[in-house]
Amino acid sequence: MTYDALAPAASAGGFPVKRSLVVLGAGESGIGAALLAKQQGYDVFVSDGGVIKDIYRQELAVNNISFEEGHHSWDKILGADEIVKSPGIPEKSDLMKKVREKQVPVISEIELAYRFSKDARIIAITGSNGKSTTTALTYHIFKTAGLNAAMVGNIGISYARQVATAPAEYYIIEVSSFQLDDITSFKPDVAILLNITPDHLDRYDYKMENYVASKFRIAMNQTKEDYFIYCMDDPEIMSHLSKQTIYSTSIPFTIMEPLKKEGGFIANDQLNIQLNDDPVIVSIYDLALKGKHNLYNSMAAGIAGKTMDIRKEKIRESLTSFKSLEHRMEYVTTVRGVDFINDSKATNVNSLWFALESMEQPVILIMGGVDKGNDYTAIQDLVKEKVKGIVCLGVDNQPIQDALTAFTPNMVNTSAMKDAVQEAFKLATKGDVVLLSPACASFDLFKNYEDRGKQFKEAVREL
Repeated sequence: MTYDALAPAASAGGFPVKRSLVVLGAGESGIGAALLAKQQGYDVFVSDGGVIKDIYRQELAVNNISFEEGHHSWDKILGADEIVKSPGIPEKSDLMKKVREKQVPVISEIELAYRFSKDARIIAITGSNGKSTTTALTYHIFKTAGLNAAMVGNIGISYARQVATAPAEYYIIEVSSFQLDDITSFKPDVAILLNITPDHLDRYDYKMENYVASKFRIAMNQTKEDYFIYCMDDPEIMSHLSKQTIYSTSIPFTIMEPLKKEGGFIANDQLNIQLNDDPVIVSIYDLALKGKHNLYNSMAAGIAGKTMDIRKEKIRESLTSFKSLEHRMEYVTTVRGVDFINDSKATNVNSLWFALESMEQPVILIMGGVDKGNDYTAIQDLVKEKVKGIVCLGVDNQPIQDALTAFTPNMVNTSAMKDAVQEAFKLATKGDVVLLSPACASFDLFKNYEDRGKQFKEAVREL
């Protein structure tokens, strides 16, 4: 299907023709880019090889933006002055091969949005795990301080949509490696790199060094007036830092040792943020987010707040009052003494490792889905120590069984969420926790991880 907006009047009298911009992909990112580009005077065309959601199709029509779905018009795409590529489109696709061959300039949606929000302060957060939690916590700090802040990117509405419809003074952005791959000038005032563990390697020629380099693009345009906040306990980050020069002010955080310089650390059961000679100190027992991994997230968000001169009282208040995100270690309910926790957003093994590491009760684990070449040996010790039973939920559960059967007394196969929850409840006794933490993508049985999490909560409430 193709919808053509009213063609703009032909240029006359020496006026320049509008720059043509093609947006590839009509998800939230693509639609946001289209709306912003249209507002800024571009001649916009949206092309999606699949089916566009009704709500997005209506937005395009209402805003008089030409689009097509179910196919690609090569003349329009390859004739564009510039292309905005949605992050879900791999470079290996025939579409991108043709675009690269034609040498049409390609940018990401965050690059487009940055062009029209340079007067704002930008805090960008990336990493393999913990991005959404840290983004939400950072936003909570800024809102608690009374600042005009917006939370955008992978976590909710697109950065470009926000710039087009409700500009803010501060943008707290969750960014993925896919988005960073197509930036040219995007420069956050504060860049946070939480951690780097194997993920999405199929998009990086199965080379870890390519994935690491992609993550580090978050700091590539920064200058000494900007901040680069990083985890000094992460071996991939530290290895890359030994080879790459960072031009911004670097601020580390660690749970391994007290720091004598500026940064974040844990000492005497207290979280410490040392910056600008005015430390923030919070008891780890008062933090809203529990678990070792959340110490990192809390330090990173707190440091970001401190770089923007937010008062330490507001940072401390925020770190102790934050409510966790839906689908990320989300407590659902307790049924006959058994707690149920929804961690559907855990789509890789490292996220599952963090979830298990924070558990203090015996665990019945529901896991499985689309396996991205996962190495489950990383969690064998934690499974042996904490997991009473594993309920596999997926079309192909064999890799999980091969890696983990020997490390837990119970292993059950299911192919529907309701069955998985019922089997887990059968294995649980009072004082246990049933944890949905799949370590896999959701697309075999569900629309996305949100759908998976919602079905989990519905099945739990039906017990």
